[in-house]
Formats: sequence, C-alpha cells, structure tokens
Amino acid sequence: MDFFLDVPEEQLRREREKARELRKSQWWKNRIAAGCCHYCQTQVPPKELTLDHVVPLVRGGRSTRGNCVPACKECNSKKQSLLPMEWEEYLEKLGKS
Repeated sequence: MDFFLDVPEEQLRREREKARELRKSQWWKNRIAAGCCHYCQTQVPPKELTLDHVVPLVRGGRSTRGNCVPACKECNSKKQSLLPMEWEEYLEKLGKS
C-alpha cells in the first residue's frame, strides 16, 4: 500500500504520547464503559477495547477526541492504516456494510 504520507517521526512520537494520555483520561474510560466496538458494534469487555485513530497517524491523523474511537482488536487489526472511506469499501467487499 503506497498511501502513507511522509509524516515526520517526531510528529508520530508526539501523537502516540497524546494517545497514551487520552487512554488514561476519564473521557476514554467513559467511551469504553459501554463495551461496544465503534466499527462492528460487537459487545466486548471494556478492557479489551483498543483505541483506534479514525484517520491513522501515518495518514496525518491526530490523537484528538474527535479522531479516536474504541475498537475491538479484530477491527483495529484489519483496519490498520485505512481511511474511513477505504474501510467502508473493504467492508462492502466483504458484504458487511
């Protein structure tokens, strides 16, 4: 996949640090309390949800509340660095959307 931006390593490091801080916040604890994956709506124990960047960091996304959602490990692993539109296309090909 040849769609990665040339995001400076320093910017990635800062954004990953911000994501670590977000995961410690009450806002994040409230987001995962429902135990629901943003993408597949599957009920998952809150501690098993991961933080996913809707617009991935390597695609220029930021670690902000508006760009971070709870995702099950399966969806997060499959989505990887896809943008929302690309993820929707992937799901459509699978017949899940």
